[in-house]
Amino acid sequence: MKLQSYALGEWVMPSGEINQLNNAINGSLVAEISGMGDSLDRKAMLEYARTVGGKNLRAYSIHDRGRMLKALAFYLMERKARYYELSYLTGATKMDAWIDVEGGIGTLFTFASKIRREMSDGAFHIDGNVELLSKENTFVGQHIYVPREGVAVHINAFNFPVWGMLEKMAPSIGGGMPVIIKPSPTSAYVAEAMAHDIIESGILPEGAFQFISGEPGDILEHVDSQDVVTVTGSAETGKKIRRMDSIVNNSVRFNMEADSLNFSMLGADAKPGSLEFDLFVQEVQREMTIKAGQRCTAIRRILVPEGLTDAFQDALTTKLAKYKLGDPSAEGVKMGPLVSHNQVDNVKVNLNKLLTESEIVYGDLDNFDVIGGNRNDGAFLPHILLRADDAINKTAPHTTEAFGPVSTIMPYKTTDEAIELIKKGGGSLVGSIFTNDMEFSRDITIGTAAYHGRLHFVNRDAIENTGHGSPMPQMTHGGPGRAGGGEELGGIRSVFHFMQRTAIQGHPTHVSKITREYIVGAERNFDVRHPFTKYFEELQIGDTLTTHKRSITETDIVNFTGISWDNFYAHTDTTSLEGSIFERRVAHGYFIISAAAGLFVNPNPGPVLANYGLDELRFTQPVYAGDTIYTKLTCKSKQEKEPREDEKLQGVVKWLVEVFNQEEELIALATILTLVERKGE
Repeated sequence: MKLQSYALGEWVMPSGEINQLNNAINGSLVAEISGMGDSLDRKAMLEYARTVGGKNLRAYSIHDRGRMLKALAFYLMERKARYYELSYLTGATKMDAWIDVEGGIGTLFTFASKIRREMSDGAFHIDGNVELLSKENTFVGQHIYVPREGVAVHINAFNFPVWGMLEKMAPSIGGGMPVIIKPSPTSAYVAEAMAHDIIESGILPEGAFQFISGEPGDILEHVDSQDVVTVTGSAETGKKIRRMDSIVNNSVRFNMEADSLNFSMLGADAKPGSLEFDLFVQEVQREMTIKAGQRCTAIRRILVPEGLTDAFQDALTTKLAKYKLGDPSAEGVKMGPLVSHNQVDNVKVNLNKLLTESEIVYGDLDNFDVIGGNRNDGAFLPHILLRADDAINKTAPHTTEAFGPVSTIMPYKTTDEAIELIKKGGGSLVGSIFTNDMEFSRDITIGTAAYHGRLHFVNRDAIENTGHGSPMPQMTHGGPGRAGGGEELGGIRSVFHFMQRTAIQGHPTHVSKITREYIVGAERNFDVRHPFTKYFEELQIGDTLTTHKRSITETDIVNFTGISWDNFYAHTDTTSLEGSIFERRVAHGYFIISAAAGLFVNPNPGPVLANYGLDELRFTQPVYAGDTIYTKLTCKSKQEKEPREDEKLQGVVKWLVEVFNQEEELIALATILTLVERKGE
């Protein structure tokens, strides 16, 4: 199998120096891949992505791009069997491959959904509330996010060839940026198979996706200020790229996610026999064996109360002894080999560094059994458990990572010592704490959160916890210091990494015309035709209805009390008002908003299908018996809704509701949502 690259709209066969990729289980040849000196013009690839891919992506709305991701996720899920077959050749067990393949495609689904539910539908995303910049409200500001007009270059690691590609590609495409994917050569054959399917699907527009199966070459020398570069890998690689002239001089947006010395910790309350203790042992064992410990989130430092260390060590070694090493397809095997011989050598070098300040308490590099596979030609390495007593006064366990099935137990005496041990790691992707002591959990959070991208708490009630080492697409993934200083995922936050936040300032009408969302103070359209009689396409932003008036009576307040059972003293007991903020019996706020709805609702059947919700309700002035109210209803924004099967075409319309009293004082403010029928022309 010869691994191809996809550049400038066509597949390119490997050229120049050819490297061989071997089966991690038995050393047999799997694929050939371009080395140095291939024929790819990487500068041209960047320009093609910017001028063709970016232009094509930006022609679609944000929600259209979300729908692309959803369609692509379904397409890839139907072809997942092939990715599993190839993942096996990297040494992955079925569970290892499931995390990579299903986790990656699942991330596509998550971003597809969140983009359509949480982002504006149009050329840009409206961010946050309008800011008032002048006394008389004649000058306002609004932040928006627009697609950057560059290309996102994603350089990925070997351990998750599918997930690593898709978790970066999803927010890039959603944000309107084309991608150039550069997988690690070691497992590139898995990513390349999926790349072929992505292109064959025809779902992404021309130029939106390119793929380099070999070396990165000089691609990073040609990035500019509109581009984004992301790197997953070693901290040293990240430092070299971060210092490149092209990155520094062009202020290229750069994100690094590096391997780190993540910790997992047992609280002093979690004695042997407790559910927290058992869950802790199980999680550490799982993190040492999943992907043969080749995860950037793997537990490297195991913090255990000094008095519980021996009991924990015994429990963990007993559990590790049950996890057999070998060919992942062989019966009884629960951990496969490392990805390559080079990786084995790298782990051994760093393990020797760790052994200068720790000792092996489980595992033997020279004597271990392999079920199936080939111990000599395969990349097998047994799980190694180390112990570093007095770790507070040691350096290697906090600065050296053996990127394989290697972890170190570190006893701690006090909470303060545990916090100091944690911080000695210099910044990590994740730390997990197993305890039912809530105050202890708070202390650890305050003491260590600044050093971590994620803190994962598990107690007896967290039965559905997602696991120490599993980054979820809704939550941020990354960390400070040694972890690279970057941030990925985190839901829509990740999409914003590939967009430019810009402040729009001007008169409310001017800004409203740009954003297509009504802003208080902007011009309104007063029409004799009731807005609820208009189809979705007929409604214009700023269409406004001023209602007739209604006087509020004591009888209204009494009747609403009886219907709602809201007997708050200010509505029912005038003798208790002394010292309160109310002058006399006050009308219920929810009655006022209900009365306002009665004023603006059109009673006849029409395009408005249903009330869809209520946002941002505020009561700004009390309403008393004898006051007279009226309402202004203004079309604030419109968004088409994806139809379900046998459902009428419809859209969601947001309406600004302003309720005034007889003194023209604003007494209530809300945004309501209605489902409005679309003509579908």
